[in-house]
Formats: sequence, structure tokens, C-alpha cells
Amino acid sequence: MKKLFVLALLAVSGAPAITAIPASAQSVAAEQSVTFAVDNMTCALCPVTVKRAMERVEGVRDVEIDFAARTATVLFDAATTNAEAIAQASANAGYPAVTGG
Repeated sequence: MKKLFVLALLAVSGAPAITAIPASAQSVAAEQSVTFAVDNMTCALCPVTVKRAMERVEGVRDVEIDFAARTATVLFDAATTNAEAIAQASANAGYPAVTGG
């Protein structure tokens, strides 16, 4: 009964509501997307190698390769990694990756 009274009192008094941001919303806020140019992808196996190298970087959530455009678009957690680390992983696999900007 006391809890109900306190809640009613807070509602009437206009006190700001206490809210918490769900963990899933916090992680979405830290997600970033970057597109890399990977010019030396020349065969059918190249995109597989680039994708695997980039996916191995902690914090990478998704990698989409466009073989025809020779690009890799990466969705990653900016709190865990950055574009430079992802590009380095691709370069270490033999496929230098350069951001568009």
C-alpha cells in the first residue's frame, strides 16, 4: 500500500520519471557503418578472404561485399573497434582497404 501511495504522490507532484536506456539501444547508438574501397579483389575467392578478415575484428557486426564495385561495407561497434583496425585486418590478409573519406 505504501508503494502505491508513493507512486501516486510522484505522479501528482510532477517529478520526472526515472528511465533506463536498454542495453540494446545503447549498442545501436554506438554502431557505425563505413564503406571501404578494396581495389585488388580480382577473383571469386577475394571477397571471401576480405569478408573473413574483417569479420574477425572484435566489434564487427556485419560485412557486405560488392565484388563488382570492389567495396566492403562494414557495420561495427564504435565502442569496440574503428575503421582503421578493420582496414588493417583487410590489409594483413593481402587486400588493402581504403575509406571513402
